[in-house]
Amino acid sequence: MPNARASHLTRRGLLAAGGALGLGAALAACGKDDPRTDAADKGAGKTKSGPWSFTDDRGQKAKSKTTPKNIVAFTGTAAALFDYGIEVKGVFGPTKTADGKPDVQAGDLDISKVEILGNVWGEFNVEKYAALAPELLVTAMWEKNALWYVPDQSKDKILTLAPSVALWAAQTNVPKAIQRHAELAESLGADLKAKKVTDAKARFEKAAERLRQAAKSKPEIRVLIGSGSQDLFYVSVPKMSADTLYFQELGVKFVEPKPNAQGFFEELSWENADKYKADVIILDNRTGTLQPDTLKSKPTWAKLPAVKAGQVFPRVTEPIYSYDKCAPVLEDLAKAIENAKKVA
Repeated sequence: MPNARASHLTRRGLLAAGGALGLGAALAACGKDDPRTDAADKGAGKTKSGPWSFTDDRGQKAKSKTTPKNIVAFTGTAAALFDYGIEVKGVFGPTKTADGKPDVQAGDLDISKVEILGNVWGEFNVEKYAALAPELLVTAMWEKNALWYVPDQSKDKILTLAPSVALWAAQTNVPKAIQRHAELAESLGADLKAKKVTDAKARFEKAAERLRQAAKSKPEIRVLIGSGSQDLFYVSVPKMSADTLYFQELGVKFVEPKPNAQGFFEELSWENADKYKADVIILDNRTGTLQPDTLKSKPTWAKLPAVKAGQVFPRVTEPIYSYDKCAPVLEDLAKAIENAKKVA
């Protein structure tokens, strides 16, 4: 679920805008290869020298004569690679806030050490990108063949400068998304047997079981996936995002809205924000979306049972797909459900 707030925005813009999911024009797929013939996909890729290749979630094979070092990535994807020990030269997407601090999607990245090619939707400095002599572009994918935060108007030029890899952020679940990011990182030289990685994986697995048990012990608790803009309250469909689909697979009970034609979410006017009753609300935490302090000015928000009960929690709407970053997401939701009371 990603960030843009106006009725005239494309689906892709809405997804990027913080409201919920949707994406625009798909990129034309080309050069597809059978992933089964690509050893790099299964963690057997070259790391230091020799030919490198990786088949992404479009079914396209990125390849080069040597393992890419000059990597440019969507901020959240760069943060995931960083957790596996792979550093990038440049990033695009929400990276720093207005006060210069790291955006929530930057994870542990040192944003002073990367070239920021664009910080908001539609912004991507092609000249700076070319100057980095990029060897690989990596980003997320919310709809087939649509590269996240790569502007449609300049995508053709961008894609001629380096091979690209796109990994699903939708139409998958968290473990599969983490696995794919780990496979890419390993192909680029990461050591998946490093203690930091194995410890994080163990914590993730423990957190998943905790959430499963919390959901099992509180089957009456209903969770609403929300995102607030000035004019609209977005209620998302759980199966459409990797994180909430996984929560659902672990047993969490969600409010199921009636989505628009795009299928990702239902847009409600603030007058109708109380359409669905929920015991817990997980609220989009991305920069650019309205947070609880601001939402206090919305009368219908203040009257929602979950809000009155203090059962509103931040949702990491665009997770950083590493074990290290996803484990606390599971832990936080488990704790919220463990402590939740039936109020709706």
